[in-house]
Amino acid sequence: MTGVASQTAPDPPALLLGFARRLRAAGAEVSGERVRSFLRAAQALRPWARTDVYWAGRLTLCGGPDDLARYDREFAAWFGAGERAVPPPAPVPPRLRPVLRSTAAPTGKPGTSDERAPRLPALAASTDVLRHRDVAELNAAEREQVRRLLAALALRGPVRRTARRRPARRGETDPRRTVRAMLRNGGEPVRPLHRARAERPRRVVLLVDVSGSMAPYADALLRFAHAAARAGRTEVFTVGTRLTRVTRALAHRDPDAAMAAVAEAVPDWRGGTRLGELLKEFLDRWGRRGTARGAIVVVLSDGWERGDPEPLAEGMRRLHRLAHRVIWANPLKARPGYAPLAAGMAAAMPSVDAFVEGHSLAALERLAEVVRGGRPPEGTPREGADGA
Repeated sequence: MTGVASQTAPDPPALLLGFARRLRAAGAEVSGERVRSFLRAAQALRPWARTDVYWAGRLTLCGGPDDLARYDREFAAWFGAGERAVPPPAPVPPRLRPVLRSTAAPTGKPGTSDERAPRLPALAASTDVLRHRDVAELNAAEREQVRRLLAALALRGPVRRTARRRPARRGETDPRRTVRAMLRNGGEPVRPLHRARAERPRRVVLLVDVSGSMAPYADALLRFAHAAARAGRTEVFTVGTRLTRVTRALAHRDPDAAMAAVAEAVPDWRGGTRLGELLKEFLDRWGRRGTARGAIVVVLSDGWERGDPEPLAEGMRRLHRLAHRVIWANPLKARPGYAPLAAGMAAAMPSVDAFVEGHSLAALERLAEVVRGGRPPEGTPREGADGA
């Protein structure tokens, strides 16, 4: 067995994510959603069985016939080559209980196993425990694993209907296209053509607090913002003692390169907090230009405000009138007995549509669901309220 996986540490999530990245580098269109589906499929089967991992990846990571040969080649190179090539695709893949074997190539026999390969039956359980751990309490190895999982997240705003029309099979009659079709047909009557309102995802705006009190969470939140920025139609700003737009810095495909670019662009790491003043600056400079108008605005902060909370309350009211929805993710919300009683947080709450946790990978996954239009958790002060 000479695959790349045999030369790496037996870290199942890192092994699977490494293969997905290798396949993407080989030219396959491996999106974040496909990577998440791949990880879920591998965990739902037997994450220690190579045959099951093979089929989990083949059914989720391949976008078309052109990807099949590329997938087989990269799978054999990453996990190692056995006596024969990967098995031919079955009409309906058997529902197996997988297990990630990091040695021989798939044999095509779902029931076989390799006793020499490391068996990892606790992959799903250990990953699930890590997903719910507070990122401020993780060690270096656990933080690195969470970073890999964050890279597979995808954040898109809910779809909205636009004023533009597009051709459609049903809907209102499109007179211009119908008349042009009649002219091409020599003036003879044709079947009426139709059009419908086009749809596009709403813009998502992330305001990430990088002050001293948020230092244990800043890296995870910015990596979450990087995954969101890669999905498109996302603007990211950092707030501390000043407002910094980091959308361009997060455009790097590699998360570590993006974090390095953000570190160079942000001059106020671990400083104080001026949420009220910076929110006003954001609205004056960017809100009027349409960045926040009709958007999903997410504030990722613990809500600590050094100054007078009234400017923050006024800014949140302006933001709520301008945005479609305002979501606040607070890492402290998960702590037992926490209540939003601090001056800054209490001033912002009346203008918040959804108040969620932001301390762990699972909390950020729930945040992504809320952004996409999912129902806010219980305890949210306002549900279903829409901005202008």
